[in-house]
Amino acid sequence: MAGDIGKIIIFIGLLLVAIGLVCMAGNKLPFIGKLPGDIAIERKNYSFYFPVTTCIVISIVLSFIFWLFNKR
Repeated sequence: MAGDIGKIIIFIGLLLVAIGLVCMAGNKLPFIGKLPGDIAIERKNYSFYFPVTTCIVISIVLSFIFWLFNKR
């Protein structure tokens, strides 16, 4: 039981480090938010952006990572 909690805390810490690195990279990652299929509408006084494809790719990557951690 205690070992499982330790693994969870380590995983959460590594996940936070990864998120922090992505946030620090910011605009230096050219593919984040600019994939084909992302919706961008820009008008004179209005702009709307929804990264559909980016969300799907992130979901697939996270699902794969969680699948690896759940596999024993």
